[in-house]
Amino acid sequence: MSLSRFRVKRLAESVLFFLSQITNQKKTEDIKPLLKITRTKLTQASLLWADGFREACCLHRVIVLCRRSRKLLIRTGQCFLLNGFIFLGSLFVLNSVVIPMLQWVLPDQRSRISYEEMPAFDGVLKFYSFLRGLLVQLFYVFWFYPLYVFSFILSNLWYNDIANHGFAAMRRSGPSVVESSKQNDARTSGSKMHAARPAGLGGIMIGMGEQVYSVLLLSFFFFEVYATGFIPYVGKALNFLLLSWMYAYYCFEYKWNFSEWSLEKRLDFFETNWAFFAGFGSPCVLAIFFFSPLVSYGVMAILFPLFVLTAASTEAEQVISTQKRKWSGAELGRLPVFYAVDTLLMRVLSLFPLESREQVQDNKSL
Repeated sequence: MSLSRFRVKRLAESVLFFLSQITNQKKTEDIKPLLKITRTKLTQASLLWADGFREACCLHRVIVLCRRSRKLLIRTGQCFLLNGFIFLGSLFVLNSVVIPMLQWVLPDQRSRISYEEMPAFDGVLKFYSFLRGLLVQLFYVFWFYPLYVFSFILSNLWYNDIANHGFAAMRRSGPSVVESSKQNDARTSGSKMHAARPAGLGGIMIGMGEQVYSVLLLSFFFFEVYATGFIPYVGKALNFLLLSWMYAYYCFEYKWNFSEWSLEKRLDFFETNWAFFAGFGSPCVLAIFFFSPLVSYGVMAILFPLFVLTAASTEAEQVISTQKRKWSGAELGRLPVFYAVDTLLMRVLSLFPLESREQVQDNKSL
C-alpha cells in the first residue's frame, strides 16, 4: 500500500514537472519574438542616433558656408566676439583676477592667527568677508546680469541673420542643395497631406499663431527639462536626453521656417525620427553639460550658430531615408516627445475663451 502511494506521488511529481517544462517553454517561445523586436528597435535607434551625432559634428560645412558669404562670416565672428571674448572673458577676469585681488586686499588669514588673538581679529575678518562678497555681487549686478540680458537678446537676433545668410550661401552653391531639400520635403509628406496656408492676411495670422504656439510649447518643454533634473538616480540621464532633443529642435527650426513647414509637420517629423534628433543634439549638450550655468550659456552661445548652420546644410530627410531602406520589417516608430507639454499647454489654453482655443487648434493642424 505504501509502495503504491509512493508510485502515485512520483507520478504526480513527474506530471507536474512535465507541465512546468511545457509552460516555461511556451513562455520562452512567447518572449523570444518580443526580445527580437526589442533588439531590432535598439539597433535601429542606435544607428539613427549615430547618424544624427555624425551630422552634428560636420562643422567643416560651416567653414564652407562662411567662405561663400562674407556677411555670414562677419555675423558669426560678432557672435563669437560678444559671447566668447567679452562674456566668457569677463568670467575669466572675475575668477582669475578680481576675486584673487580682493582676497589679497581683504585677506582671510584665520589660520595664521593664534587662538589668543582670534577674538580681536574676528570682527575684522568677518567684515572683510562681507565686503568681498558684496563687491563680487555688485560686479554681477552691474556687469554680468546686464551683459547676459544684452547678449541673450542680441544673440537671438544674430542667430536669425546667421540662418538667413547661411541659406543664401547655400543658394549660391547651385540649385542642387536648395531644390533637393524641397524634394525631400515633398517625400517626407508621403501619403499624409498637410493643408496649405491661405494667402494674404489669413496666412500671415496663421503663421503668427503657429510661431506663438511653438514658443509656448518649447517654453513648457524647457520647464519639463529643468524639472527632470531633480528626479533621483535617472534625473541626469533624462535631463541630458531632453536637452538633446530641445537643442536639436532649436537648430532645425530655422531650416523648417525657411522651408515653410507647418508646426504639425515639424512635430510629426521630429517625433517619428526621435533617435536621429537625440543624436544631433548630443554634441550641443556635451559641450555645456558639465559647466556652471553662466559658463554653459557662454559656450552654447558660441556653438549654437555653428550647429544651426550644420542643421541647415544637413540633408536629414535623405540621411534618415537611406538608413531606413536598410531595415527589413517594421520601422522604429514614433515617440511622443512633446505629448506631456502639449497636453499641459492645451489645458492652460482651455482656460481662455473658446475662440482662442479654436484658433490654436486650427494653427496646429496647418
